[in-house]
Amino acid sequence: MKKSAIAFITLPLLLLSTLACNRGKAADTEKETEETATVKVVDSTEKKQVLTIDTVDYNKRMIALSNNDTTGRWPVKTPYPLPGALLPYNRIIAYYGNLYSTRMGILGEIPRKEMLAKLQGEVAKWQAADSTVKTIPALHYIAVTAQGAPGKNNMHRLRMPFKQIDTIISWAKPINALVFLDIQVGHSTVKSEVAELEKYLAMPNVHLGIDPEFSMKNGERPGSKIGHFTAADINDAIDILADIVRKNKLTPKVLVVHRFTQGMVKNYKEIKKVPEVQIVMDMDGFGSKVLKKDSYKAYIFKEPVHFSGFKLFYKNDNKNDWKMYSPEELVKFTPKPIYIQYQ
Repeated sequence: MKKSAIAFITLPLLLLSTLACNRGKAADTEKETEETATVKVVDSTEKKQVLTIDTVDYNKRMIALSNNDTTGRWPVKTPYPLPGALLPYNRIIAYYGNLYSTRMGILGEIPRKEMLAKLQGEVAKWQAADSTVKTIPALHYIAVTAQGAPGKNNMHRLRMPFKQIDTIISWAKPINALVFLDIQVGHSTVKSEVAELEKYLAMPNVHLGIDPEFSMKNGERPGSKIGHFTAADINDAIDILADIVRKNKLTPKVLVVHRFTQGMVKNYKEIKKVPEVQIVMDMDGFGSKVLKKDSYKAYIFKEPVHFSGFKLFYKNDNKNDWKMYSPEELVKFTPKPIYIQYQ
């Protein structure tokens, strides 16, 4: 298993080391009779609203995503989402990275105009590969980066300036892209870091990503070993997002959880499923096609949570004799990934 490399982020008057997100190799080795489902939502004034979705259409889409899985794992049995949910009605194609580093992903590696054009090109490829699902773009920005050095607060994490998040949001507007804010907690907690981003998560088009790789429970230096989240950590994020949705009368939030080993997510059966939040387990990690497919089967297919995602690396999936998966290949997976991230 390769360890994550160290990248460097230079801030005004301060040089700080941050961990690049290059993963180690991917593998650690009732029938519905009603047309609608009713979901009750309580807003901040405790006034009740009754909202409905077309459950027949939803169920058909979920079965299609499962690629007619016969094991009973997929589609996952969860509460119906609130109306306006992004999934399974859209496939999200995201560019990942950080504006202070050219090593952490395509978002930040190349100039803005070139990057946005390239992203739109990938969106078009995915739309052609699966015309049954609308494909939409997203910018997935690492808003909290794990640090090799402890920093002033001894948390081994660095929060990006809000002006950088504002920049990403402004970049997303011209192409009507979603924005994901990603968190590498270091020695901090999911609850603490997500709370700091509430004003952004209250925006309709802003969603969340959390990365267990850099969650160091026993005081280790981030990057020295692969960290993990428990279901309780992930539930903290779900609780905050659900509360934001209710308070602001929003459509459901998408929560992306990165994963490329079994140990990165513990007690997955205890992860909450609520109408306000849609969870994507994103198969992270680079390597050969065989390795990545085996990982997907072991950690995504066999441990179903809600929706599935898949990460592609422009560089690390194309080195040696490896070749990056194409959209046409990935839509044949069981389940079909509904969130695709490029680094």
